[in-house]
Amino acid sequence: MDNSILVDTNVLIYAVDADSRFHEQAVKFLSDPTLKLFTTSKNISEFLVVLTRNEEIKLPAAECLEILNNILLDIVVLYPNPMTMKVFQDLIRKHNPRGLWIHDVEIASIGIAHGISVIATNNTADFKRIAELEIVEI
Repeated sequence: MDNSILVDTNVLIYAVDADSRFHEQAVKFLSDPTLKLFTTSKNISEFLVVLTRNEEIKLPAAECLEILNNILLDIVVLYPNPMTMKVFQDLIRKHNPRGLWIHDVEIASIGIAHGISVIATNNTADFKRIAELEIVEI
């Protein structure tokens, strides 16, 4: 397995949520020096949405952004480009996603278009239907 891995939003959230039962696993994974970690601009948006709307966390957007910037010191953010749109459309045609699953297909398309076919996630159900991705469960 290549050591380039796309990091899903839930892994980023668990890394900052010390109360999560997945916190330790996420922190350990994100600090593994043998891995080349990537995430997408879509994951960044999702991260900020979750942290700013969560009633238990109650963090202002500016503080969430500061937390995010610290996490991103060792993670490369991938952005959509013309190739990601082609991959996205191909995945839509192939898998016929509906509703919220389209967000996951978009995340997958950005990673795949950038040559990354492995994703680390705790929500394996979100990606297991996308045969183009290998899943590392956190």
